[in-house]
Amino acid sequence: MLEKQYQVCSRCVMDTSDPGILFDDNGICDHCHDFETNVIPNWHPNSHGQKLLAELFDKVKRKSKGKEYDCILGMSGGLDSSYLLHQVVAVHGLRPLVFHVDAGWNSDVAVSNIQNIVDKLGLDLFVEVIDWDDMKDFQLALFKSGIPSLDIAQDHAFFAVMYHFALKHKIKYIINGGNHSTECCRNPLEWLYYGTDMRFVKDIRNKFCTRPLKNYPWSGIFYHKFYLKFLRGINVIKPLDLMEYNKEIAIDTLEKEYGWKAYPQKHFESRFTKFFEGYWLPSRFGYDMRKPQLSSLISTKQMTREEALSQLKTSPFDKDTIEADFEFISNKLEIGVDELRALHKMPLKSFRDYKNSLFIMNLGARIMQRLGFEKQAIKR
Repeated sequence: MLEKQYQVCSRCVMDTSDPGILFDDNGICDHCHDFETNVIPNWHPNSHGQKLLAELFDKVKRKSKGKEYDCILGMSGGLDSSYLLHQVVAVHGLRPLVFHVDAGWNSDVAVSNIQNIVDKLGLDLFVEVIDWDDMKDFQLALFKSGIPSLDIAQDHAFFAVMYHFALKHKIKYIINGGNHSTECCRNPLEWLYYGTDMRFVKDIRNKFCTRPLKNYPWSGIFYHKFYLKFLRGINVIKPLDLMEYNKEIAIDTLEKEYGWKAYPQKHFESRFTKFFEGYWLPSRFGYDMRKPQLSSLISTKQMTREEALSQLKTSPFDKDTIEADFEFISNKLEIGVDELRALHKMPLKSFRDYKNSLFIMNLGARIMQRLGFEKQAIKR
């Protein structure tokens, strides 16, 4: 098979490190076309969005009248969830239960950021701590599988706990920090596969886990996409898509109002994600997560392509601290540094090397698109 010739999009900075990328005759990639076709018509950072947001929040308040909380807001300490919490409470007057899932990898900065905002706003903070032995075993299983998607262990737990809590306590609205402004360029499927594909997760567990993970929270895609939404009336809403959300303005606001501290890169509130996205993915697979992140900022006119290309010339990780990071991760997982390095050098694997339900999930996504519940193109 001929090796695919390297190409980078003429509009953003996505390139052929995304195995599924497509380019038109002008060298513009399908991520940019997806933004124009599917994102722009459904993204309203304007007066129309403000009207829709006011109607949405009025509905949330009305439906939750007499209850202690209007909604649940998942808080990681990152920029998106922090700014969203500021907006829904300080600007729009909602009464959220702030929910944080501690998967064992919080940075000290993230803990401080969460506590500062919650304290100043006078909110309740509910923290669910994941069983570390289960988390550790699942995390190691993903390493041993050889796939890129090592953050599934954290991500799955974050959302599963929130979904189960909302159902148990009959809270009908989950406020989510997902947004088009900083995330419109979707992560390629080969880079980060669906952590809610339970057939895939089960195969990884059966092959590489050493314990049954009885205390780990599980939630397959059909559970939260269909059962919770259509049968139990629990809705996930993304208010940031209905307001003007600019990364630099958000950082400035949070710093001034709450003493919030920014991270070197998106998602780096987790020490594991910092190591995984900053070092493991680019050095082992050639996948640099800055590319979709910066491409999102280019599409939403928060950065020029030239500025993004300049950033990409720098190393995605701190070469002076990577040895200490290796030691921290290996000690946390209770394996030797040499064993972690051996896992870094093992043969590359894809989610396609394991049992999965991609066909069924794509079919479901197409049905949801037809019904108007999904807007963006299906990940390849």
